[in-house]
Amino acid sequence: MARLIFLGPPGAGKGTQAQLLAGLLAIPHISTGDILRSAIAQSTPLGQKAKSYMEKGELVPDELLLDLVRDRLQQPDAQNGWILDGFPRNVSQATFLEKLLQELNQTFDYAVNLDVPDEILMGRLLGRGRHDDNEQTVRKRLEVYRNETEPVIGFYKERASLKVIDGDRSVEEVTQSLQQSVAF
Repeated sequence: MARLIFLGPPGAGKGTQAQLLAGLLAIPHISTGDILRSAIAQSTPLGQKAKSYMEKGELVPDELLLDLVRDRLQQPDAQNGWILDGFPRNVSQATFLEKLLQELNQTFDYAVNLDVPDEILMGRLLGRGRHDDNEQTVRKRLEVYRNETEPVIGFYKERASLKVIDGDRSVEEVTQSLQQSVAF
């Protein structure tokens, strides 16, 4: 049983590693992006609310995201563990998650930060070839990450529940390192 929170900048490989590790540990990989897409596709009340924000090009508000995460963590497949990817994105979400887990009588094992130097991230993100990824937009995404999400690393460090993994290696090496550092 493992409950892990994956942190790291865009391009660090969080999604890839979360998927691989979730497969190895037979627990769900919970990505807020996937939760949103699924709620919208199923036209749930929360999904319809989220869709109205996204159609206007606005960010889905924290409260709505938190409700979606609460619903997801209560589903049967998440009772034996999970990997949260892309959440929490800021300290207020981290504080909420702490309260939510208490409410659900769950704890988490570690917050795992995939650490990758900016110049490597730039190369990876520009190499993805997404139509909206140019150097300016990538720099902006990294800046937003530094301002909003990086303080979350400090939040978990203060709670002595942070593991830092060098993400500037091959996918296999990072996976192996993750398995060793979160071995149960």
